[in-house]
Amino acid sequence: MKIKLMILATIMPVLGFSQISFDHYFHNHSLRFDFLLGGNAKEEKVFFLQMKKEPFWAGSKTNLTDVFNYGNFRFRVFDLKSDSLLFSKGFSTLFDEWQTTAEAKTTDRTYYQTAVFPFPKKKVRLEIDSRQWDGSFKNIFKTEINPKSYFILDEKPVQYESFDVVIHGKPENKVDLVILAEGYTEKEFEKFKADAQRVAGYLFSEEPFQSEKEKFNVRAVFTTSVESGTDIPGENIYRNTVFNSTFYTFDVSRYLTTSDMRPILDAAALVPYDHIYVLVNTERYGGGGFYNFVSVCTADNMLTKEVFVHEFGHGFAGLGDEYYNSEVAYEDFYNLKAEPWEPNITTLVDFDKKWKTLVDKDTPVPTPRKSGNENIVGVFEGGGYMNKGIYSPAMDCRMKSNQSGFCPVCSDAIKKTIRFYCE
Repeated sequence: MKIKLMILATIMPVLGFSQISFDHYFHNHSLRFDFLLGGNAKEEKVFFLQMKKEPFWAGSKTNLTDVFNYGNFRFRVFDLKSDSLLFSKGFSTLFDEWQTTAEAKTTDRTYYQTAVFPFPKKKVRLEIDSRQWDGSFKNIFKTEINPKSYFILDEKPVQYESFDVVIHGKPENKVDLVILAEGYTEKEFEKFKADAQRVAGYLFSEEPFQSEKEKFNVRAVFTTSVESGTDIPGENIYRNTVFNSTFYTFDVSRYLTTSDMRPILDAAALVPYDHIYVLVNTERYGGGGFYNFVSVCTADNMLTKEVFVHEFGHGFAGLGDEYYNSEVAYEDFYNLKAEPWEPNITTLVDFDKKWKTLVDKDTPVPTPRKSGNENIVGVFEGGGYMNKGIYSPAMDCRMKSNQSGFCPVCSDAIKKTIRFYCE
């Protein structure tokens, strides 16, 4: 499951972009700015909650400003004195998916969100922008932050047990993934340890992650729950768990998410991380992924491998869903008159900025979904939950089904994201 809206997104090189000096502007810690993102189908608003100093900065110290232009939202950090852009990051949320549901047309809701960036040495301005229907960004919030403010919480992180799964180097030179336990009781530590190692193995058994394994660190945090499992509201099953995860998100039975992000963020702060993965202790099929925010997957389903990798494609690389014939709760998810920002789907509004160079000159556009075209890069109609007006690069792909690996376009996007974090 995934995201909404659109913009001209390009699969671009991540090298050669001018970036600022980390040590001049930042300490080697993180500042976490927590807020509620609220509104309805037509508007959104930011409600500030708290700021926290966290012990680690895991991201690159070279690539600090976003080069991809992905996500339905973005936040930017400016030096207050010079107005220079110091840091930026695109992201997507459960809130922006909810905005496309029928409920959002008549109801207001809020979802917990955060912006995490290197801890500044001097005063900065934080701006949060929302992607509009036409693909442009609109500013919805700005505030000044004094890093010396005593209102920035500097607390000792919650002391859960943590362990290394795969470590290949310093956080600033690697992609740092943290796996958190959801629905595991105190007696289930050994099960979680085995599960975390197993799903990490799933990720690195599939390309391009297999070839890029040495560019990753994976750590796990054993966050204990009162009860095993997760909520399944449609079957009147409820479990007391640390992150309050639940199936039936937007009343879709397989859609497993959590909107209780505060304890997730507190637990992740125990270790350096670039991306958070919540592993849920159940055999049921399901999961969810949100770009530059969080991914969720169940531990013990026969398709856990496929779902774990698929959702990481969403959360880490901003890949869009390529399927178009499954149950969803969304209405008017994509504007067919604008180019989606996801690198692996297109409306052909600005296909030059997508994978056009990978399509052979003899391949017809659109490309028929027929026998003989299974192994080519083309422009196949259907994707992004819609069977008309949206196109994807392959007849099948990890972002479409559980039967295939990543197509060349998705693999290329993943590798460029890995490079951005590691260089």
